[in-house]
Amino acid sequence: MLASILIILGYAGLYAVIHSWLASLRMKAWARRKLGPASDRWYRLIYNVVAGLMLLPFVPMLAWLPDRTLYALPAPWSWLALAGQLVAALGAVYGLWVTDAWHFLGLRQLIEPAADRRAAPAALTVTGMYAWVRHPVYFWALLFLWLAPRMTVNQATLSLAFSAYLYVGTFFEEQRLVHEFGEAYRHYQRQVPRLIPWRGPVRLPKTISARTDCVGQDCSAD
Repeated sequence: MLASILIILGYAGLYAVIHSWLASLRMKAWARRKLGPASDRWYRLIYNVVAGLMLLPFVPMLAWLPDRTLYALPAPWSWLALAGQLVAALGAVYGLWVTDAWHFLGLRQLIEPAADRRAAPAALTVTGMYAWVRHPVYFWALLFLWLAPRMTVNQATLSLAFSAYLYVGTFFEEQRLVHEFGEAYRHYQRQVPRLIPWRGPVRLPKTISARTDCVGQDCSAD
């Protein structure tokens, strides 16, 4: 049992290191220097493919490594847990959709000329679920992980590892967002919780353009 936990944690750590390294601004800058404009078009798609392939080994780990059931919810609680997972999955998909899912997948970069992407600055969505929490997709992912109607030791180990990685990942992602949006994003950070929507929705302008000093020259709360 201990060997199973160590194997899962070890590979999860390797995944986290490689995933974070590939997502770093330094690695993206290196790819841009080496590959030129092609990097802007292909990097995100290749990054997603690599990340997806690296997730596959977790499937045989959960299926074949020695394991033990921690709990199995009886009906109707198992139905409620499954319904919660469905809501969490739909929430995560919607969170990606409103911030341009095609760009997240790396497909928009293939069909839009690089010049057009540079001419149109990115916009940060700060309404809807993004007015409740800065990383709603991560929030929904955490709910999905922990609303499992049946939990085993190996599954709990993996859920703990991914929960920790999602939390740490918010810091790396926000470094990039501060670099992209400057003081406007820092203002957003001060207004909206990071990962748990405990404060309620915050009224903010609909979008923030890249590298602005907040919208309308005013960084005070509405």
